[in-house]
Amino acid sequence: MRIKDAVNNLIEEAITKHASDIFFLLRENNLLVNLRTMKGITKQTQYSVNEGKELINFLKFAAQMDIAEHRRPQVGAFEYEFQAKTYFLRLSSIGDFNDCESLVIRIIYQIDRSRYFFNSQIDQLKALTEKRGLLITSGPTGSGKTTTMYNLAKIAGQNKVVMTIEDPVEIHEASFIQTQVNLTADITYSRLLEAALRHRPDILIIGEIRNAITARLAVDAALSGHLVLATVHAKSTLQTISRLESLNISTADLFNCLTGVSYQRLLPTTDGFSCLMDIASGPELQADINMAKRGNYVNWHQNLTQLQKRGKISAQVCNQYQEG
Repeated sequence: MRIKDAVNNLIEEAITKHASDIFFLLRENNLLVNLRTMKGITKQTQYSVNEGKELINFLKFAAQMDIAEHRRPQVGAFEYEFQAKTYFLRLSSIGDFNDCESLVIRIIYQIDRSRYFFNSQIDQLKALTEKRGLLITSGPTGSGKTTTMYNLAKIAGQNKVVMTIEDPVEIHEASFIQTQVNLTADITYSRLLEAALRHRPDILIIGEIRNAITARLAVDAALSGHLVLATVHAKSTLQTISRLESLNISTADLFNCLTGVSYQRLLPTTDGFSCLMDIASGPELQADINMAKRGNYVNWHQNLTQLQKRGKISAQVCNQYQEG
């Protein structure tokens, strides 16, 4: 087996299936290769342990990782050209208690136009970008949050300065000033935000809000008069508010800075997939911020039912995504 050819075939097959991740997992006498797609985790192929270790070492070398280190967590990256397009691959490796190393490749696709079931929903978000404040897009991994956020920034940022603070940069966009956290070099979110505000951007993207520090930075930037776009993992539209509160953001700050929150998922259709959103904004959002106990959605379930009646999604998909 030629290792390089095997690696190329795996990466290209994953890109063709629009997989978000490739998993290399050592299991007893073989190495399993799985893909994460919209349909979940699917088995791709398997190799012997020796072949698997060669594959992992080849990928680590390409990503400028230490191939002699098999226990400590490592990260790396490299670019891959396929069918006249550039894909950015982010690698993460870790060893378990048996010194068996696993590797995951995240495939970063170039910014593209998402398909939306209701164009009125993306139009609503476009209108919200005309205001200042914090606009949050939520949903699980692989739901298209970053793509939506970047598309909004490209539309709203024409003839404007758009700056990003990310960890890591997930989509490369030449028209943006993109910065990336690097803790080894002491380039933190705080330092990047301070530098970003000196650049006087019209729109600031603060990647994924993962902790209280990032949440505080996003809120402070919004309170200072900027349009801030950010993503967060939350289980529903209105629980996004609760998620920010759990990161020590006060109700008063949310009331003053939060312009809108949206939750989205990519739903399978007969001809691929499309994005369904659920959006809270305006007086409705402010009322929900002040509630001690919140629900989950604005009109998610009604839209699912409507899509099923119109034949856009199957009854199975409608039932599968009832909880978001």
